[in-house]
Formats: sequence, C-alpha cells, structure tokens
Amino acid sequence: MKGFIILGLAISPFSFAQQSQDTLKTQDIESVVFTKKLPIAKEIISVEKDLSRKNLGQDLPILLKNQTSIVSTSDAGNGVGYTGFRIRGVSGTAINLMLNGVPYNDSESQGTFFVNVPDLTSSASQIVIQRGVGTSSNGVAAFGASVNIISKKPEEKFYVKSDNSFGSFNTFKNSAEIGSGKFLNNKLSLMGRYTRIQSDGFIDRASSNLNSYNIAALFEEKNTEIRFLAFGGKEKTYQAWNGIDAETYKNDPKFNISGAIYDQNFENIVDFYDNETDNYRQNHYQLLWNQKLKNNWNLETTLHFTKGKGFYENYKQSAKFSKYNLANVGTSSRTDFIRKKWLDNDFYGVISTLSGGFKDVDFNVGIVANQYDGKHFGNVTGVFLPEINEHEYYRNNSVKKEFSSFAKALYKVDQFEFFGDLQLRNINYDTNVVMEGDDEGANLSNSWLFFNPKVGFNYKIPSGKLYFSYAQANREPNRDDLLSNPETKSERLHDFEAGVEKSIGIYQFSSNLYFMNYKNQLVLNGEINNVGEFIRINSGNSYRAGIEFSAQANLSARWMLSGNATFSKNRNKDFNIENASGINNLGDTPISFSPEVISNVLVQFNPTKKLSLFIQNQFIGSQFLDNTDNEKLKLESYFLSDFNAVYHLDLKRVGVDFNLLLNNIFDKQYVNNGFVYDVNPYYYSQAGFNFMAGFSIILK
Repeated sequence: MKGFIILGLAISPFSFAQQSQDTLKTQDIESVVFTKKLPIAKEIISVEKDLSRKNLGQDLPILLKNQTSIVSTSDAGNGVGYTGFRIRGVSGTAINLMLNGVPYNDSESQGTFFVNVPDLTSSASQIVIQRGVGTSSNGVAAFGASVNIISKKPEEKFYVKSDNSFGSFNTFKNSAEIGSGKFLNNKLSLMGRYTRIQSDGFIDRASSNLNSYNIAALFEEKNTEIRFLAFGGKEKTYQAWNGIDAETYKNDPKFNISGAIYDQNFENIVDFYDNETDNYRQNHYQLLWNQKLKNNWNLETTLHFTKGKGFYENYKQSAKFSKYNLANVGTSSRTDFIRKKWLDNDFYGVISTLSGGFKDVDFNVGIVANQYDGKHFGNVTGVFLPEINEHEYYRNNSVKKEFSSFAKALYKVDQFEFFGDLQLRNINYDTNVVMEGDDEGANLSNSWLFFNPKVGFNYKIPSGKLYFSYAQANREPNRDDLLSNPETKSERLHDFEAGVEKSIGIYQFSSNLYFMNYKNQLVLNGEINNVGEFIRINSGNSYRAGIEFSAQANLSARWMLSGNATFSKNRNKDFNIENASGINNLGDTPISFSPEVISNVLVQFNPTKKLSLFIQNQFIGSQFLDNTDNEKLKLESYFLSDFNAVYHLDLKRVGVDFNLLLNNIFDKQYVNNGFVYDVNPYYYSQAGFNFMAGFSIILK
C-alpha cells in the first residue's frame, strides 16, 4: 500500500490538473468557457466521464472525495444521508455551492445539505470547482472554494433509462429516467427522473430514506434558449450526528446514542426512540433564459425559487414543563415529550449576466438580487399526556436580502492575458423573536457592504500557461455565529495563487502554489451544536499556505495513470481560548480539520473495449479536532483503497452497464471527522470494507 503513496508523490511534480480537461458541451455554457480562461486554480469535471462509474447511491461529496485538496465526511459512515466535504481544510459553510449558478448554501447557516437533493449527480453534466477565492460568483463569498453544479440538458433523441444498485448495509438505489427527444419542429425537448435511495447506514440506526426528482424542459429557437428545471427531494434520516467517545469507538465503533431512553436514574439505556429522525423536503424551480445577441454577446438571466420545510424530532426524557412554556400538571414539574423543531423557508431571486467582448477583450458583468424568508418554530407533544398535542413553544422569523454586482474583464496582449474582477455585495439580515422559548432566536439587525477586488494574469507557454492572481474576499457571519455572539466579526481573506498548466505528449500536468491570509477567520472550534453543526469563532490572524499538484499520463489505449497531492501548512497566528482561568493566548496553533497532506492516485486498466478496471488510493494526513494543538485531540492519518469495475454491453438499441464498487478494500478502521466535548475527542466512525453493485439499462 505504501507503494501507491510513493507513486502518487512521485508523479505529482509532473502533475496534471484534471481541471484542464474539456468536458461535454463545455462550449454551450458561457460561464464555464470564461472560467477556463482565468488565472485561478480550477477543475472542470465531466460527470459522465469521471463520476458515473461510481454513482451507485452515495452522495456527491463522497463521489468527489478524490479530487484535489478535498476531504469528505459521512455521519452514517457509508456515504449515504448526511455527508459533506472540506476543501483546503475549509468547511462547507465557507464553500460557495451553486446549482446552475444559483446559490445553494442555506442563507442563514451558510451550510450545504446534500441530503436534501439526493442523487443530484445523476442530473448533472459538469461540476466546476474553483479552489481559493476564485472568480466572483452568485452566492456567498468563497473562503476556500466555490463549486458550481451544472444540470444536463435534455437529449436530442428519445430514450428510457433505469439505474439500479444494491450493497452493504441494505443500501439500495432505484432510478428511472425518460427523455422525449426533440419535437415541435425540433424546438422543444423534455426529460424527467425519479430516484429512491434507502440504506441502514454503517452506524446503528443511521438509516436513510431518500427520494428525489428532476424535470427539465428545453426550448430552442435560433438565438434563444429557455430551460425550465424543477428538482428536489424528500429525506428522512435517523440522527447520527452525536458521535461517540474514544472508549466507545474502541469497543463498539457502530454505537449510536441518538434516541437513547434511560431508566429512572438515568444510569442505563433501556430502549431507543424509533423516530429520532430528521425530516425535510426541498423543491427547486429555475427558469434559465439564454439569449445570443449581436457580435457574439450573450445575455443569461435566471429566475429561481426554492421552498424548504421540515423538522427534526427528539425524545426528551423527564423534561421540565416550564422549558416548553407549559404549566405543571398536578404536582409534577417534569414529564416525557416528543419535540419537533421546524424550519419553513423560501429563497428566491434573479441573476443576470452579460458576456461578450471585442478583439482582445472578454467581458463578463452581472447583477444578483436574492431574498430569504425563514420561519423557525418548535412544538412538543406529551408522551404520557395526550392532551398536550403539538404545543408551540417558540417562534422566530428571519429575512436576509442580498444585492450584488460584478464586472470581469480579460485583456490579451501578446503572450499575456490580464484579468480584473470587481464585486460589490450588500447584505441585510434581520431576525426577530415572535414567541420566546427554549433560548431560541434573538432580535438582531445586521448589514454589511463588501468590496471584493481580484486581479491576475496568464502568460502563454507552448502547450500551456503560467498564471498568477490576487483576490480579496469578505464574508458575513452566519446565524449561529451571531446568536452565540452578536459581536462576531466578518471575515476577510487575501488570496494569492500562482501556477503552471502544461501538456507534453501523453502527459498533462499542473501545479498551484497558494497563500490565503485571513483576518478574523471563523474557524471551527471543535464543538458542535444540538444538530451536529460545528460552532465557529473568530481566530484573529491566520493563514493557509500550500502547493497542489495533479497529473495524468495516458500511457496506452489500455493504461491510464493520474493523481494529485496537496502539501500545506494551516496556522492560527495568535489564537486565544477562554476558559475558567480567563483568556489564554496559545500563540501559533494548527487550524482545526486541516490535514497537511492529501494525496490521491488512480490507476485505470482497460483489458478490453468493454471492460474498465480502476484502483483508487487516498492518503489523508493527521488533523486536529480543535485549535489548541492538543495531541489528544488529533485524528490519525489514514490510507484507503477502492476498486471499481465497469462492463459495457451494446445490444442494438439497448445499452447495459454493469458496475461494481468495492470501498476500503483493506478494511481499514478510520475516522475522518469528529468533535470535542468537555476537552475529550468524539468520533464519527467510518465503514470498513463495503460494496455497491449495480446495472444501468438505456433504451434508445
């Protein structure tokens, strides 16, 4: 196994940026065409080419786990249900995620919840990852990366497709998709998909019941293209966000304390509540109008609306009546309740971008206006007191508005391309308490005005380029930051990137050097709240610095070798911690959840035209659970190997693909995520050896 690590590090200096690969219909997406030209670290991933072979039911963060500088996590331990990723050590709350350019991060928490849009990968054509600040985008400011997931368009010819898979932990995926092909004088085409995914999870009771759909209509006439998308999902997952302590991890790594019901003395667990679940439905509607204008100018306008509503449910044993704004019943001040905490939100807005240029100049300008309306409320039902039924005990409402605009230009002079990007963001956030209870919500009114400039250049070399860029980003705190400390400061980042991209015969490679200098970075302090979300604090001055390599060698028609590696240093310069003795200055400490080494190697062998075999290896270095440089709170490094096989069979108008995915083939026991409670580490166990097998049938 060590040989694979050495091989990965050996090829890294001759690295390839998978980002430089051309992908399906890239020329049809103006934003992607423009992004490819910019002096930034980026990857443009073809879903069909790079991800479909292992898209058997696991969520998108798990499918992306081998991309450059990414570490993926899974609460249930097997990649289904609540999952996430970090890029360059930066958490999902600082990664700007977009769906067709529409912001997906929750406006208040800034989190990205892939569980709400299951099987998102099956309806995507490309995924554009910009590491660092990147270029101006339509959502929250990127403090580690931005990710734009671009939906595939309906195909020109009729087809019917079915994807089916099964695997470890009673995991099943069943998907049906149909496309009409072009009709109405070749102007209109339709497609639709429905998917159901179920899994028991690796962790005890960490089950998932996920449903998703995607409907798309495309109208094309001369210079006009109009797309309507309706997609979303419904999820019910048993909670697995509480983790386990180190001793339990050694003895019973699958243990899940969620839903535990104790005896009267709260000493022994006597049962588990069977509906300790998270329940949420999210529906997205997007209308995308692309109008080609004269002289190669293009106007793209998107109207969007997202509706989300759901709750998480808990068994609250021997809870006080007063906690839920209830009078005592008789002489008793306590009883058992079923508690539900609800979120009912609407997100809507408009995005418009004009792109084009002249002989030596490319322009890209845009405006964005979005609004979020969120309602937070909770209710309780008495377990032994049926007269207490869905009693509402708190409510608070929030409104967040954003207006931003940007202007980008790329100017060509001989071998140089000079880039400039100016962005202005105006954000207003108000939240108010309608009904007080359970310390939920607050009365806050905040506004921010951010100016984010970016500059850089490319220098063309034979079969490649050198580049350098500087970008500034500012970012507002999220809801939880402000509720825990109304004085939480906004973050500022100065990002410097320099790199090279080059092709030499069968080899393609790139390397990227970065230095990200932060002021008041909101780092994860290692603790979590009652829904498993990490608590953040301002860390003063901090930085992330590193070098990223990636490479690919098409050795022959049968053999392909690729890999990437990241070596970094991530430090708080002057970290303070508050405890019983006051505020202590810990000085220079590692930033939490930021491994210094991330490496991936992929070997592909095609013994026949129909059969492809893949060995994927990953090494993740050690990382700390908080910012105190405490060795007791360190996650150990780990090395994983996965095997993937694809067999394709063509039978006239029928195509059949058989897929096999063997994860963690050496049955490594490891942890890639955790938190700190009472100065002790808690872990999220990950599955050992597990498999998924499936087949796809397409009729054309």
